[in-house]
Amino acid sequence: MTWQYVLTIFVGAILGGTIGLEREYRSKEAGFRTHFLVGLGSALFMVLSMHGFDGFEGQPGVIIQRDPARMAAQVVSGIGFIGAGTIIFQRNVVKGLTTAAGLWVTSAIGMTAGVEMYDVAIAATALVLICLEGSNFLHHRVFKSQKREYDVDEKNE
Repeated sequence: MTWQYVLTIFVGAILGGTIGLEREYRSKEAGFRTHFLVGLGSALFMVLSMHGFDGFEGQPGVIIQRDPARMAAQVVSGIGFIGAGTIIFQRNVVKGLTTAAGLWVTSAIGMTAGVEMYDVAIAATALVLICLEGSNFLHHRVFKSQKREYDVDEKNE
């Protein structure tokens, strides 16, 4: 069973790192290492929450109830704190929202891998990459040409 846990955290780390590679390639604030660690940590917390207290017995006659969702809720709160640290407000411009959202979803992917829902975690990773690359494509190919037209119209007025 130990190797299954190792595989689980490995999958969480690799999927997080995959998102991080895209962010690193785009020279964003949080890159490969950050996303890798968030995916790994989230998966590890879920493995701990689901299986780390197996065999734990309280005092005689005391019923122990485990609730894996409690640790998951704390992971979400912790990632919110990390994400807030990546958001910068300068000169009436907000930067880092996509980075914060990426860390948040990477954590969710890590938790999903942590409960061994690998197919869902892989699908979510693919959707994140499609979103990031698709929006980059649109921004540089479609919206850039519209901006040029707007700039030309503005100069003619």
